[in-house]
Amino acid sequence: MNNFRVFSLFVYVFLLFLPPIASLTVQAFTGTYGINYGRIADNIPSPDEVVTLLRAAKIKNVRIYDAEHSVLKAFSGTGLELVVGLPNGLLKDMSANADHAMEWVKENVQAFLPETHICGIAVGNEVLGGSDYELWGALLGAVKNIYNAVKKLNLDDVVQITTAHSQAVFSNSYPPSSCTFRDNVVQYMKPLLEFFAQVGSPFCLNAYPFLAYMSDPENIDINYALFKSTQGIYDPKTDLHYDNMLDAQIDAAYAALENAGYKKMEVVVTETGWASRGDENESAATVNNARTYNYNLRKRLAKKKGTPLRPKNVVKAYIFAAFNEDLKPGATSERNFGLFKADGTIAYDIGFHGLDSSSAKSLLLYLKDSRSRYWFQFRSLFLPISVATLLLLLR
Repeated sequence: MNNFRVFSLFVYVFLLFLPPIASLTVQAFTGTYGINYGRIADNIPSPDEVVTLLRAAKIKNVRIYDAEHSVLKAFSGTGLELVVGLPNGLLKDMSANADHAMEWVKENVQAFLPETHICGIAVGNEVLGGSDYELWGALLGAVKNIYNAVKKLNLDDVVQITTAHSQAVFSNSYPPSSCTFRDNVVQYMKPLLEFFAQVGSPFCLNAYPFLAYMSDPENIDINYALFKSTQGIYDPKTDLHYDNMLDAQIDAAYAALENAGYKKMEVVVTETGWASRGDENESAATVNNARTYNYNLRKRLAKKKGTPLRPKNVVKAYIFAAFNEDLKPGATSERNFGLFKADGTIAYDIGFHGLDSSSAKSLLLYLKDSRSRYWFQFRSLFLPISVATLLLLLR
């Protein structure tokens, strides 16, 4: 009996000093605020510097649009929660070949866990409602093959599978309660929602009051889009009042989900933001408007409250984007959504601080080294105590 007690205590002490392992619960979003780290640029900070910047800003939730290994390595040991992206260009292959899906997950997700906290895979981006109809048909197969690979590797309790949708999947969103999925989207959307309901994934929405206002500036009050004081809108069907457009866009998604039979599915905003510069026909893309939108959005998310239609579902949002991206095609606004400029300084002040070359390097070294130093100190203090306890029991 004494030998058994000693053995049990030895096992306990051994387990106590094992390095921490990954959580067994999916934590795809911590808190309410996240950011999209796009890299379509040739002049933005290195991944290591980006980690420093995000840690200093206390932004824990990060989405990228691929699975670039230099980024995954830089995020190792930082505690940042990362959602990686499977690009649209790989969807057809992943849908047609389960083995390729398994290889992709092994090489780009499993190989970096648990040191890099990869908590999600976004399979494609804004596929349904887009112009490539072949991708519409490939999306569900790719989602299932990626999920099955994750499950076979016993990572399904750690890594959440999602895909993000634009407003183009909806036929109407005003007032919010009238929103439904477009007729040509429904046949693809419903089986996708059915699968996500089975595996517990949310509906991911890219919601841009900026784009909605730009499409109809004569009939939309810009204050309503910017979270400023306004009379807002009234939805007669639900008897609800909206004082900002983002809440209305989110509730429109909830209405479409309910109409499709998925009332309990959560909506997560995977992109939202406001451009700070634009072309001549993009007059709303100004530094002042971008600052106002993102400052007020940050305040709104900090309240940790829901929407008028779903008051118990706390709104969570990833801001678009971390940086201005100089190589993005299209209108000037597309290259100017960043909270930070290419050199790491702030694009405008909403309470964050930009990179400083000297302090950034020292902070990065501290963050990378802190985990190992803490573990060494912890072990040095408690290991002798535990050994002494064992010796006393063995006497």
